[in-house]
Amino acid sequence: MTALTVHQTARPTGFPAPAHFRVVESPVPEPSRGTALVENLYWSVDPYHREMMDGDFELNAPLEGRALGRIVASREPSLPEGELVFHRKGWRTHSVVTPAETRRLPLHEGVPLSAYLSVLGGTGLTAYVGLTRIARLREGDDVFVSAAAGGVGTATGRFARLLGAGRVIGSAGSPSKVRHLIEQVGYDAAFDYRSGPVADLLTKAAPDGIDVFVDNVGGEHLGAAIGALRERGRVVRIGTVGQYNTPDTPPVVFDHADVVEKSLRIEGFLVRDYADLQEELYEFAVPHLLSGALVPDETVVDGFERIVEAFLLMLRGGNTGKILVRAAGPGD
Repeated sequence: MTALTVHQTARPTGFPAPAHFRVVESPVPEPSRGTALVENLYWSVDPYHREMMDGDFELNAPLEGRALGRIVASREPSLPEGELVFHRKGWRTHSVVTPAETRRLPLHEGVPLSAYLSVLGGTGLTAYVGLTRIARLREGDDVFVSAAAGGVGTATGRFARLLGAGRVIGSAGSPSKVRHLIEQVGYDAAFDYRSGPVADLLTKAAPDGIDVFVDNVGGEHLGAAIGALRERGRVVRIGTVGQYNTPDTPPVVFDHADVVEKSLRIEGFLVRDYADLQEELYEFAVPHLLSGALVPDETVVDGFERIVEAFLLMLRGGNTGKILVRAAGPGD
């Protein structure tokens, strides 16, 4: 058998292109003592990968990312063959892992395997932490979410509703995504940020203001939200996807006095610092998944050979919900 691995070959300026990657063939690796071989079934491509391409990823070496797979060979008793595991040695068809690099999947009956990379994975955990630990969402709070049609955005909207939020407002990049947010995800209002100044669009969607802003974009969205926040409002800074491919974007402009005069709080976080809340996320989300009250929002691309295509599609906003790559014929 042959293993495939994706390498980054050059640092991009602006949007990456297929030429910045190459697929490397090699024999399927053999696990050494204390490790196991995983045949990967699902891969996650995420906005943060774009940031890492600027210097964190080593050139001409395997890229890394979240993945789910089945152990097919093991020399480690705690990693038995047949076990399904989560790990971060993705962007390859086969991965050799240690116990410390894996997390066993609980496999709740009735929950699709893909959910463990979307609404039950890092995407869902980011949304859950943002609302419960950073925003400290209170019942009745009005919430605004930028990049609301993406993986974190759709999970945030659905979780906010289940946690008792008041009105939930989102921004997205096309009329079809706006319709999806309102008709499928449960947002009360949404707007296409390309159709006018964000501050004006937000004022129209939330004329009485907001209590919480969950920010995946930065830039104009952040400035508009600070102006719309009520007294003791909270900003949850998750990402700055609007600037990943445009490093020359002007800095955010807003009235800094608002932060003091309205007693606002602006806080960012890294989800890796909240891994201890994974079981809490399962306890919260799984019953809602099984009842149908929570639906994973996913765009699935079939075939590992299309992983770069899926990544570039995500950076261009071509997905709705969490974008995943699925191996041919996975056993869900």
